[in-house]
Amino acid sequence: MNIDALAWGKMGSLIPAIVQDAFDGRVLMQGYMNKQALDITLDTGRVTFWSRSRKCVWTKGETSGNTLDLVEVHVDCDGDSLLVRARPEGPTCHLGTATCFDGEGNIAPELAFLAELERVIARRDEQRPEGSYTTALLESGVKRIAQKVGEEGVETALAAVAGDDEELLNESADLLYHLLVLLRSRRQELGSLIEVLKQRHGG
Repeated sequence: MNIDALAWGKMGSLIPAIVQDAFDGRVLMQGYMNKQALDITLDTGRVTFWSRSRKCVWTKGETSGNTLDLVEVHVDCDGDSLLVRARPEGPTCHLGTATCFDGEGNIAPELAFLAELERVIARRDEQRPEGSYTTALLESGVKRIAQKVGEEGVETALAAVAGDDEELLNESADLLYHLLVLLRSRRQELGSLIEVLKQRHGG
């Protein structure tokens, strides 16, 4: 990225930066960057802004610990706006919510729920709460989880052949859930599966 080629003169040496969760597509926040902030962001991998109120550069999370780990930066066609894709560590908003937009409102793309479900399964794996079906499933081992995926796959196929659309959707939901648990049990991620699909599709 040629930082000097950006349209810094349009807004008094500042460029708006929209931060998007690289995992599920949610818009997390909007801030402003000057050349120094963008340079620090690219060099350190920690998203950094220019504070218009404090008149200084600040790295997200330097006091709260809720950082934004940089994935990539994109520039719009006019060179006067940035899309920053990042992975949040903790809540992004200073109010303690995941995003600064409408609090905890559901502003994620619909398909992003699969990413959220993967996060929930990961938390269950880490915390192993008692009484959780996911906990019991993970503790049963890979073979049992794989067996469940096979069972749900057969039930999904049977529902489709029977022409029962409601049952097809229910069984498909069970299949997707158990597949995500299986991936987690093998320390694989939904993102890796998507990469395989993208490669098969030709990128």
